Amino acid sequence: MSNRPDGEEQIRKALGDDVIILPYVHPGFALSKAAAEAFVEHSTARGMVLLRHGLITWGPSAKAAYNTHIEFVNLAEGYLERTRPATPTGAAPSVEQAQAAYRAWAPTLRGKLATPSGRDDIAWKRAILRPIIDDATLALLNSPVARELLVTPPLTSDHLIRTKMLPLWVDTPDQLDAALDNYIAAYGDYCDANWGRTAADTPRFDPLPRVILCPSIGAVCVGPDAPAADIARDITAQTLAVKATIGEPAEYEGLSAEQCFDMEYFPLQLAKLRKQSESPLRRHVAVITGAAGAIGAGICRYLLEQGCHVAATDLPGDGLDSLTAELAGRFGARALGVPLDVTSPEGIAEAYGQIIDAWGGIDLVIINAGLAHVSTLKEMDLARFQLLEKVNVEGTLNLLTASAKLFEQQNTGGDVVLISTKNVFAPGAGFGAYSATKAASHQLARIAVVEMAGMDVRVNMVAPDAVFSDGARKSGLWQEVGPDRMKARGLTEDGLEEYYRNRNLLKARVTADHVAHGVYYFATRQSPTTGATIPVDGGLPDATPR
Repeated sequence: MSNRPDGEEQIRKALGDDVIILPYVHPGFALSKAAAEAFVEHSTARGMVLLRHGLITWGPSAKAAYNTHIEFVNLAEGYLERTRPATPTGAAPSVEQAQAAYRAWAPTLRGKLATPSGRDDIAWKRAILRPIIDDATLALLNSPVARELLVTPPLTSDHLIRTKMLPLWVDTPDQLDAALDNYIAAYGDYCDANWGRTAADTPRFDPLPRVILCPSIGAVCVGPDAPAADIARDITAQTLAVKATIGEPAEYEGLSAEQCFDMEYFPLQLAKLRKQSESPLRRHVAVITGAAGAIGAGICRYLLEQGCHVAATDLPGDGLDSLTAELAGRFGARALGVPLDVTSPEGIAEAYGQIIDAWGGIDLVIINAGLAHVSTLKEMDLARFQLLEKVNVEGTLNLLTASAKLFEQQNTGGDVVLISTKNVFAPGAGFGAYSATKAASHQLARIAVVEMAGMDVRVNMVAPDAVFSDGARKSGLWQEVGPDRMKARGLTEDGLEEYYRNRNLLKARVTADHVAHGVYYFATRQSPTTGATIPVDGGLPDATPR
């Protein structure tokens, strides 16, 4: 009701004479002063509507004020139900069609929405995407009046910092480039026309949209991380619902360009933004295979602690389910569990698709899934060797293939970290199947170093040794290898861990966190490095990479 040319008249009809109606005033002291003066003049009122801001109610107690608020909201809802026109709709694709189209388009869109960072190491400030794809949104976006009604200023100035003044309208995904160019130019014109309203040395925001509307896909909302993008999504969902209720473009009246600019470049708002710090991985999406094991779980947890979005993948089962519940309970929308069999290219495509659905793309791929087997060459079961080859070698190849294609589509670089092993450099007797297949995996990664560098994709390796567990999570490798090693040396499980600790030069107990720190070093690009291997083994001279 507030966002109409006759908003004051509509509110008066709906709420009666018990409310004060205050014309729009810029947030801050001026608004507080205007509200106070209006209250003095109408002290018997029970509430106040601040046009294009909201509703305030009061009373002798908190409960009384709340009850008045509910009363006015109910009156407004009843009035709208009696007077609202038909919601504009049009023939639209199905939700399933739109979701498939979004999955195919999102990495391209995410790449186009990245902004240069001004740094040589991490060249792009990426974005996280959160879509709105449902029947109501698709029907609204395909109505004859959709563009005229929806590409309009926000409901209230508070939304500007999340949504910008206008959404970007894209008729079809293949028109993205032209639509973006026009949007960027229009944002520049908007700033030029209003720049005299702010300090000359105020830095401009990037000119890219925060909300994208596309009839064949839905609404896509953008933020530096999932929580921020979710706020933009919630605001957008409410904005679409309100504008749909108004129905006719001529009946909607938002903020003027000057009012939007004054809020977007409000000095107090800018001061708050300048104080915000950002972790290096806040805008990153990582996928980790073999996540339910000791090393994988430790990497997931550590990257999430550093602000990253993390998709934990493993074979379906209790291990992945419990890890997903643990991570999602602690890290919310930045954690995701996805079943994945690395031996299946189709399974990888589906898993990557689910990650794209959640966040728009992938920036960091950690290849950790693997199998071990204890056997001499003389006694080697060929079928067992072939199983290791399928997981350790073909799994690596499948992931590198899928990742290269996705990185190319996003066009913002990327990182691959292979969890290798000291056995690549110092293989042991009775461990031939594991050592050989991990060496092949390592060699594939070294080839990827050369092939992907032109896309600004760095490929590095971390080679741990003797990581037995991560809390209660046991290492699958050591569950396979441990019994044979304990028997050969006459040791208990604790004794075996102590044996390996004393074997390395630093006498260090190597943990999953140590491995995660190695991954983090490469993911944050702390040096101009690709093709390197970091040993995380406490110092094993025979296993030093050569």
